[in-house]
Amino acid sequence: MRPLAWAFTVLIILGVNTARGDGLISYGAKDGPGAGKHIVLLSGDEEYRSEEGLPMLAKILSERHGFKTTVLFSVNDEGVIDPDNQQSLSNPEVLADADAIIMLLRFRNWPDETMKHFDAAFKRGIPIIGLRTSTHAFNYPGNRETEYRHYNQFGKNVLGENWVSHWGGHKREATRGVIEASSKDDAILRGVKDVFGDSDVYEAYPPADAKILVLGEVLKGMKPGDPPAKYNKKRRSDGKEQDINTPMMPVAWSRLHKHDDGTTNKIFTTTLGAATDLQSEGLRRMIVNSVYWGLGLDVPTAADVTYVDDFEPTMYGFNTYRRGIRAEDHSVGKVLPASRQE
Repeated sequence: MRPLAWAFTVLIILGVNTARGDGLISYGAKDGPGAGKHIVLLSGDEEYRSEEGLPMLAKILSERHGFKTTVLFSVNDEGVIDPDNQQSLSNPEVLADADAIIMLLRFRNWPDETMKHFDAAFKRGIPIIGLRTSTHAFNYPGNRETEYRHYNQFGKNVLGENWVSHWGGHKREATRGVIEASSKDDAILRGVKDVFGDSDVYEAYPPADAKILVLGEVLKGMKPGDPPAKYNKKRRSDGKEQDINTPMMPVAWSRLHKHDDGTTNKIFTTTLGAATDLQSEGLRRMIVNSVYWGLGLDVPTAADVTYVDDFEPTMYGFNTYRRGIRAEDHSVGKVLPASRQE
């Protein structure tokens, strides 16, 4: 491990909250079942405000469950968070110490020097929790020389689906989560009741080896109490028409990904995960439960997912991120400011 990464690891073992000007924040572990485990959260998408949602989840995992957590961001040359910088992931060497990864990435094109750290962690077989656009996390263009172009299919080959289409109406038809009856006793769903997201259902067809946990009911509007939508739509996958909710598309599933050498990653994927979606207690609990499941820990009866600090996420959309924000603005006890002058 590099000296900088080692010094950082010592700090989080000691339970110190630390932030660095080059785009990293960590939350020292409190008492809890997660003691000794380090969760690294990767934020890097232009649309769904992972730079706001993932620090909130990291605080919950640290303060409520005893995990060490670290959030890495896309940043500019000055260390300011910049979700549009598709080639940036701050401090990727921290992944060498990761026991699990939570990621919300979209069309990243990281340098090989960065990607090698993700590749090594993945090949170690650690659990991967993929949110929303992580189905299309990477986008290495054909004219670029890289050994990592196969990661363009990471969604399909590992998480269980690539980007297909917006199934529900984008920004006008929200998602109500419906527990898959055959999976109601799955540990990941323990204590999970109402699941809602104001982002829309994705068209998705996980592989046969995936365990479907939650289906997505397309709603007529953007509120939890809105009725189900009712109209026919053609599937992009095969061009056949169906009722928008018959059958419903899956929005959360688990599976195992096996490498050629036999190493296995436990995978949890949800096509929900916008920062605004994470206002849903049921969704937060399902994600926290997936961390326990991935690490082989006993999943709590009703995992505590109350916010550590006030959480008022920005509505998703391109070019809507708060300007001038640094990793340290996500420190425990701070109120995330509105955009600063850049």
